Amino acid sequence: MIGKVFKAYDIRGVYPDPLDEKMGWQIGYGSAQFLLAEAANDGDSTPMMKHLVVGRDMRTHSPSLRDALCQGMIDGGASVIDIGMVDTPFIYFAINHLDCAGGVQVTASHNPPKYNGFKISKRKAKPVGESTGLDEVRKAAATVDDRIRGNVSGHIEQRDLWDAYSKHVLSFLDAEAIRKRGGLKIVVDASNGMAGTMVPRIFGRKGANIDAVEIIELYFDNTSGEFVHEPNPLVVENLADLCRKVVETKADLGVCFDGDADRLMVVDEKGEPIGCDLLTAFLVSRFLKQNPGSAIVYDLRSSKALQEAIFEAGGKPVRSRVGHVFMKAALAQHKAVFGGELSGHFYFRDNFNADSGAIALAVLLSAVAEGGRPVSELLAPMRRYVQSGELNFEVEDKDATLADLRAEFGPRGTVDDLDGVTIDCFKTEGWWCNVRKSNTEPLLRLNVEARDAKLLETILEEIMPLLGTPVAGH
Repeated sequence: MIGKVFKAYDIRGVYPDPLDEKMGWQIGYGSAQFLLAEAANDGDSTPMMKHLVVGRDMRTHSPSLRDALCQGMIDGGASVIDIGMVDTPFIYFAINHLDCAGGVQVTASHNPPKYNGFKISKRKAKPVGESTGLDEVRKAAATVDDRIRGNVSGHIEQRDLWDAYSKHVLSFLDAEAIRKRGGLKIVVDASNGMAGTMVPRIFGRKGANIDAVEIIELYFDNTSGEFVHEPNPLVVENLADLCRKVVETKADLGVCFDGDADRLMVVDEKGEPIGCDLLTAFLVSRFLKQNPGSAIVYDLRSSKALQEAIFEAGGKPVRSRVGHVFMKAALAQHKAVFGGELSGHFYFRDNFNADSGAIALAVLLSAVAEGGRPVSELLAPMRRYVQSGELNFEVEDKDATLADLRAEFGPRGTVDDLDGVTIDCFKTEGWWCNVRKSNTEPLLRLNVEARDAKLLETILEEIMPLLGTPVAGH
């Protein structure tokens, strides 16, 4: 039963069936066993090496799951520091700030209210995915004997770290540049999620902490456990109210966070959504001015415009597989200063190589202020090519289909297998594509980019028949 809730990058399921408090206790025990052993293997013993940080989101069942998780951790030999109701990136900060053995956030991110789950991080906030320890957590959780309950060797304490966290996030904000610009007006859609707590605590209620930023709030109430719209900013329909409000209030830009506030999407002053690869391209020059020649990591599905922007700013482009486990590893390996993913995750060297929606907002506001022009104009140079967006196809034999794609189009360009199959015919024909397998479903995911709309349409007509049955709105 417990195997049903373990996914590629985290633990997630419907509450209370199959994910309930008993399972929460098991996962707490398994997490403690794994995280304490990993920390011990580091060979760097500190007073906090038997401590784990725990936080939770605003879902109505998160407090009881948090309690069960904490008890399992204590029964597994850990002491627990409960930092309360926080956004997921707060956990990454707290693990490093306190130098703990790891931590767990109770959250189901952008899933509907009936879901919940756990995101596990090792020491230094390194992610725990299927290939980096989640399977070991599952095995320990599945085999723990209920009779060890109450075999307490640790303890639990509550700590309020908001002041330290706010100071860390705001170290990325150039408030003086915003003042020189004459201030910024922004609309923030918190999606009835954790941004409804995080934004007021860090940036102030309606921007009160930063006198040059006026914040117009949308869906900040996160007390009911319900969502006015699905807390997934990647779905364009979920941005509709934000786009309208930006235009209506003549705001400089709009931001929509997901449920646990580790991701965000941005819309310009015209209410037009900005692709996260283009947003990354816009921000790279800011980081490379401060860190000349540094590497920038990006999701391999990103526009060629991003790679070009990195080269133009004197940086080193590093393509990464899709997913936070791979992005964080690539940042560490290449000592990159910054990274961006199409999903809305933005990663920062000076944030322990971890992602943060709050820091992304601070950096964005600073860059827009320094740019001195409307956001649509600042982003215009990045809109060089035409993209298909991610298209999904249902197919039973994914491997055979990828082999057919390679045989058909591979001879026309270069091919690599970093994540799925990437065929690059950009230099010769003006287009490239990536096709990846879904981890959990019989789906292939296609992204195509071309120099112009007509060429994009032609290439899609060639590729799509090979990939199976199109899945609308997936």
